[in-house]
Amino acid sequence: MAITLTENAAKQIRKQLAKRGKGLALRVGVKKSGCSGFGYTFDYADELHADDQLFESHDASVVVDASSLPFIDGSRIDFVKEGLNDSFRFDNPNIDSTCGCGESFNLKESASA
Repeated sequence: MAITLTENAAKQIRKQLAKRGKGLALRVGVKKSGCSGFGYTFDYADELHADDQLFESHDASVVVDASSLPFIDGSRIDFVKEGLNDSFRFDNPNIDSTCGCGESFNLKESASA
């Protein structure tokens, strides 16, 4: 199981943790939401929990809890700027389809089982 970061994503994580003044990593997860079924969650990880997996790329870390990992395993996280907007973007091989607004996604049968 693996989650990887692009250099841009790693740079943004390091920048945000430095600005915050504390934290081990970016915590990513999945929750039921939106019109397609699932959405990503983002938070800071100040500590690791028993069911957490830690992934490191380009001197930055991402933490994923065991219940979210099957939904995002194999993903590559990037940080992109488009005009005035910037955000983390997932290249997730487990996605079957996304909603029209791009805020939520539906999983392939093998990932959601």
